[in-house]
Amino acid sequence: MEDVRNQNTGSTADDDDDAPMLSAHALEALREFISEQNRSLAADNDGATAAEEKEVALVTEDWRLSQFWYDRETAETVAREVHALYTSMDAPPSVACIACPTLYVYLKKLHHDLPVQLLEYDKRFEQYGNEFTFYDYSEPLELPSSMKHSFSIIIADPPYLSQECLEKVSETVGFLKKPGEAYLLLLTGAVQHDRAAQLLGLRPCGFRPQHSSKLGNEFRLFTNYDPGLRLGGWEQEQSV
Repeated sequence: MEDVRNQNTGSTADDDDDAPMLSAHALEALREFISEQNRSLAADNDGATAAEEKEVALVTEDWRLSQFWYDRETAETVAREVHALYTSMDAPPSVACIACPTLYVYLKKLHHDLPVQLLEYDKRFEQYGNEFTFYDYSEPLELPSSMKHSFSIIIADPPYLSQECLEKVSETVGFLKKPGEAYLLLLTGAVQHDRAAQLLGLRPCGFRPQHSSKLGNEFRLFTNYDPGLRLGGWEQEQSV
């Protein structure tokens, strides 16, 4: 770029010799000040990043517990859907997450005041305090009596793609489900299509859940309500 200053003022390079100069001591102090400011700014940025990562942090997946966390897009999409349901209800509902800690974390990240109860086998999630309840799907009704018929929004992700596991989780849903209007969302393998309909009256949505670890099984999101334009809408059932 041309030196516009010299063109506009008619000054010459010789004039620069007359410009005030900082002493070596003052120049060194200025450099140290700028360096300190840069270090402070970098520390602030690192702290903000660390805080954000801590806020959404999950424990490491444990394949022995059939743990596979959703990717960011899936977790945020489902979290936004849950919040949309939450705000559409006349009375503030309670939300239950059955074996889906990723969704719990993103719900609290996006809407930290949302009352959410995580039912999970892995006791590492006790770090979530009174919003954690130990849950073993093989004992589907072994839950605090205070939870019975207390939740208007229930999201479940059974740990195994078996008929027995879905049947047990369905018992838990029946225990938790509040009488009257209640929204159910089930994230599970596409192979559970017919069982989801038979056990819980659910239909698949167009939205396809994905996991951070790429799985060979196709996963689907099923609901007991028509999401309209959200979640890709209910998928049209093919006639036989």
